[in-house]
Amino acid sequence: MEFPGFLGNEQLKENLSAALDRQRAAHFYLISGPAGSGKHTLARLLSAALLCRSGGKKPCGQCSQCRKALAWAHPDLITVDDPERKTVPVELVRQAREDLFIRPNEAERKIYYIPRAQDLNLSGQNALLKVLEEPPAYGVFLLLTDNPDRLLPTVRSRCVELKLQPLNRAELTGALRREFPQAGAEEIAAAVARSGGWLGQAKALLSEGGGWLPQTLGFAEAYSRKDSLGLLRVLVPMEKLKREQLIPVLTQWRELLSSALTCRAGLPPMDGLSRSIAAGRTARELSQGVEVLSLSLEYLQGNVSPGAVCGNLTWKLR
Repeated sequence: MEFPGFLGNEQLKENLSAALDRQRAAHFYLISGPAGSGKHTLARLLSAALLCRSGGKKPCGQCSQCRKALAWAHPDLITVDDPERKTVPVELVRQAREDLFIRPNEAERKIYYIPRAQDLNLSGQNALLKVLEEPPAYGVFLLLTDNPDRLLPTVRSRCVELKLQPLNRAELTGALRREFPQAGAEEIAAAVARSGGWLGQAKALLSEGGGWLPQTLGFAEAYSRKDSLGLLRVLVPMEKLKREQLIPVLTQWRELLSSALTCRAGLPPMDGLSRSIAAGRTARELSQGVEVLSLSLEYLQGNVSPGAVCGNLTWKLR
């Protein structure tokens, strides 16, 4: 099996390739790793390899089956999820279970992709178990999770677990230099140090560097200087924002304070804003700020008005 764009994890690649070369693909794969670890990349490549019609290495990337799978547009590649729901509805699992016994449309296999397996509730996992016990020969399930411990032991025991590993420093640094040629050595080193070896997280850190919202720039200046009046000038206009407009702002503030907190702990700063806030605030103040912002985001999700949330922050973030 070929793995274009999927770095590291050499032992996993070797084992998976050997199994597919021997025509011993499993019916159930559990791909586990944190955000940014490459779970979705591996799932897409594995799906293409399982559907590929080439007689050579798979996925060939050229046949119609591969192209559709890699574009996530294959009729025999079915996503089992509703991103607008906090948990994966059991109804979707039951629908997939019924659909499984309808033969594939085009390919030799039919693949069911569950991107949030950890968000299957007990009913959903039990519904899935009924499929795991006696699947048809052409059925394959790809379960992705950032927390395999949230799955029932009976579910995990029936899956081939593909546990992703972080990249080493050299692999990660090389990948970031290729993708972010404009980034300086200090920025890349900071992203490598903060990412824990996960490429997706490192890329997100570098991508976010210049994407500060206007409110964030004003907040960073006022908060780092402990300027209560300046903070008030930032927050008062924000009271008129809609809930869906306010959530991204406060999420970015929380990420900024978290970055400053790790900077205080000794990790290299990703940007000047984190550095200035870390210099102006104690670790305790930063930790309290992160907690206050997390609670404010929970309030917004619970339908507390933006005005009330911003009013509370003018007091709590002084």
